[in-house]
Amino acid sequence: MSVPLYQAKAEFFRMLGHPARIRVLELLQDGPMPVRDLLAAMEIEPSALSQQLAVLRRSGIVTATRTGSTVVYELAGGDVAELMRAARRILTHMLHGQHELLEELREAEVGAE
Repeated sequence: MSVPLYQAKAEFFRMLGHPARIRVLELLQDGPMPVRDLLAAMEIEPSALSQQLAVLRRSGIVTATRTGSTVVYELAGGDVAELMRAARRILTHMLHGQHELLEELREAEVGAE
């Protein structure tokens, strides 16, 4: 029995719904990174990072390669980086709209005095 597309999308976005996972994806936009570099760039315990990387790996959104004791992660495809850029654009637009609303509220407050 197949899952409806809207449900699959919801599950995909739920998988992205952790700040550490988003941060990993942002960092990997610039190219592959070993786990030690991810740890250095994030304020997270190694075990917590390992858990989040496992979720991303299981979902297929990142891949991992091991060379000796070093594990390097990278985005599974360019679409992930584009998704992160699109999210930034959407948030920028939303925050800009909220800023405009805040200014209107402040102006209305001053006019009411």
